[in-house]
Amino acid sequence: QVQLVESGGGLVQAGGSLRLSCAASGRTLSNYFMGWFRQAPGKEREFVAGIWWTGSTTYYADSVKGRFTISRDNAKNTVYLQMNSLKPEDTAVYYCAADHWGLDKQDRKKYDYWGQGTQVTVSS
Repeated sequence: QVQLVESGGGLVQAGGSLRLSCAASGRTLSNYFMGWFRQAPGKEREFVAGIWWTGSTTYYADSVKGRFTISRDNAKNTVYLQMNSLKPEDTAVYYCAADHWGLDKQDRKKYDYWGQGTQVTVSS
């Protein structure tokens, strides 16, 4: 079993920055793909960014490319999402998730484990 705990959300003005953290515990995640998703009120949960627990390739939704950066610290079992130049449309609950296969990275149904989410609110 895997436990994922997100933190770092909050209220920020447009143009500001936040860094989200996802702390993982439980079974080893060395073969997992880690994704960040977000869900705004009335909308579907959407893929934001992803990274393999081992390796350096990163993946981003077009809407956040150039503004968000995903990274990980294997020693701390933590994945981060650095969010810069935030916009009001980035307001959502952000979730961390783990997918054992990583074959369809943007499909939320393929992920095995989820955190509880952290709220990000960007004011205009």
